[in-house]
Amino acid sequence: MEIIRNSNVLDTSSFDLNQFISQVETEAHKLWANSPRRVINATGVVLHTNLGRAPLSNQALQSIENASGSYSDLEFDLDSGIRGSRQTGINGLLSLVTGAEAALVVNNGSAAVMLGLATLAKNKEVIVSRGEAVEIGGGFRIPEVLAQSGAKLVEIGTTNRTYATEYEGAIGGETGAILKVHSSNFRITGFTHSASLTELSHLGRWKSIPVLHDLGSGCLLETTQFGLIKEPTVQESVSSGCDLTFFSGDKLLGGPQAGIIVGKQHLIEQLSKHPLARALRIDKLSLAALTATILHYLRNEATDQIPVWKMISQPESVIRERASQLQSKIPHYSSIIEGGSPIGGGSLPGETLPTWLLAIDGNAEKVSSLLRQGNPPIITRIENGKVVVDLRTVTGTEEPILEKSLLSVLKENQS
Repeated sequence: MEIIRNSNVLDTSSFDLNQFISQVETEAHKLWANSPRRVINATGVVLHTNLGRAPLSNQALQSIENASGSYSDLEFDLDSGIRGSRQTGINGLLSLVTGAEAALVVNNGSAAVMLGLATLAKNKEVIVSRGEAVEIGGGFRIPEVLAQSGAKLVEIGTTNRTYATEYEGAIGGETGAILKVHSSNFRITGFTHSASLTELSHLGRWKSIPVLHDLGSGCLLETTQFGLIKEPTVQESVSSGCDLTFFSGDKLLGGPQAGIIVGKQHLIEQLSKHPLARALRIDKLSLAALTATILHYLRNEATDQIPVWKMISQPESVIRERASQLQSKIPHYSSIIEGGSPIGGGSLPGETLPTWLLAIDGNAEKVSSLLRQGNPPIITRIENGKVVVDLRTVTGTEEPILEKSLLSVLKENQS
C-alpha cells in the first residue's frame, strides 16, 4: 500500500504490475479478514492464553447462536412480563454446582476481584500474606488492584511462611477484609506454611471480617484423577466457610471469559448493587456460553463435552495412536517422540500430561513460520531444534487440515 501513497515518486522503469496487484490483494485480505482468526493449536498447551484459552463446547456455541441470532429474555421475566435480571438463571446454576448461597457474574476474573474489594473494603485495610501479593499475569498485580479499588494493603508474614495468628494480629478497627490468593501460576516449595481457608474462615466469623478467596482457575473437578497434582476446587473454597470466592470462566472451568463470584447471599447482594457492577457486567453471548458450560457439570458430562477436560482426560495411548497415524502419512519428514502437554493458562503451574509428539525434520523456524501463514494458521512448538506437533489440543475434525498443511509445507521446505 506504500506504493499507492508515494505514487508521485514511483520509478516506473522497475514497476511490476503483477507484483503490485499481488501486494494490494494481500493487504486487502489482511484488512478485511475477520478477527480474531481461527487457528489450530498444535502446541499441546491446553489453556493457551495467547490463543484464547478454553475453546467452547458445541452446546455453548449453540447457546451463543440462539442468544445472538434473535431477541432473547436477557433481562425480561417471562412469567411476570416485567423487567428481570440477567443474573437470575446463572445465579441458580452456580449455586447448585458450587454449594454457595448465591452468585454474581461479571466480564472477567480481575473485574470480579476489583468489584469485591471496591464494595467491601474501599478506604479500609485488606490483609494479605506477603507470599500472596503476587502478579497473576498480564500485569494483574494484587497490590495494584487493591489500590485501584480504594483498599489499603496490609502485608503479613514472609514470602514462604504465614500463620493464622499473624492475620489475627493484623486485624484492627480499619480492617475491611482478609484476602487469600491462590498461587495459580507459580509454586513455592520447601520450607513453607500458609494459613488454611478453614482457619481464616473461623477467624473471619469470630472477628466479623469477610474472608475473600481469589481462586483463579475455577476448577470444579478433582484433578488428581487425571494424574495431575491437587488443584483447589471452588466447592472446597465454599465448604471451608469462605465468604466470597472469585474465579475465571475461561480457565479450568472450560467456558467463556467471565469473572465469577460465589458466596454469602448478603455479600453478593451488596456487590450487585455497587455502581461498578453495571460497568463490569457480563454480556449476553458470554452469559449464554457460561450457562451451557455449567450445565455440563450439573449433568456430569464435563469430561465428555467440555473441550478442556476432553483434552486433559485423553489417554496417552490414544494420542500415541493418533500421532502414529499422522506420522505414517509423512514418514520421510518426521518421527514420534515422548513429550509433555502443559496445562497453561495460569493453572496447575509446571504440570504436564504425558504425551507423544510428532517431531518434524527440516529448518524449524521456516517450517513453523510456513505453518503459521497457512489458512487456517497452525501453531506449533519448537523443541531441541525441531518443530513438534502435539495432537492433544488438535480436534478430530482439525486433523485432516493439519495433515494437508504439513504435507504442503514440508514439500515446500524441501524444494
